[in-house]
Amino acid sequence: MKRIALLSDTHGYLDAKLKKYTESCHEIWHAGDIGTLAVTDTLESWKPLRAVYGNIDGDKLRVVYPENQLFELDGVKVLMTHIGGYPGRYNARVRALIEKEKPKLYICGHSHILKVMFDKKHNCLHMNPGACGNHGFHQMKTLLRFTLDAGNIKDLEVIELGNRSSL
Repeated sequence: MKRIALLSDTHGYLDAKLKKYTESCHEIWHAGDIGTLAVTDTLESWKPLRAVYGNIDGDKLRVVYPENQLFELDGVKVLMTHIGGYPGRYNARVRALIEKEKPKLYICGHSHILKVMFDKKHNCLHMNPGACGNHGFHQMKTLLRFTLDAGNIKDLEVIELGNRSSL
């Protein structure tokens, strides 16, 4: 059984409240637009980190983190990328990956819109944790927490960190 904290679109900013929400987790996953290596260094000092780079991430982050993460954890096959769309509106690259790899959980960021929905066609749960940084149009900083347990995805929580600051 693994408890996961899922975040995205930090854009170089970590909310001070984030640490307490990761304490009960085994791993932190970041779905791109990290912003700086300082963000990932801090997250890695808290918990093991799995991350992908996003469209704003430069060469330093792209050397360390891939465009896609494909792995299995506690019986759940996971595909994570930054830009990919959602059920019924995947981009061609992600649709091909989903059809080939058949993940049980597909994660992306980029839109700054928190969305969790089941893809009946591909028998796959889609998660986008929204954005937990200050850059973007979103009003509320969000992340997701959930548990992977023997092939099941359960105990999903939406966490609101507070309103996005005006920068």
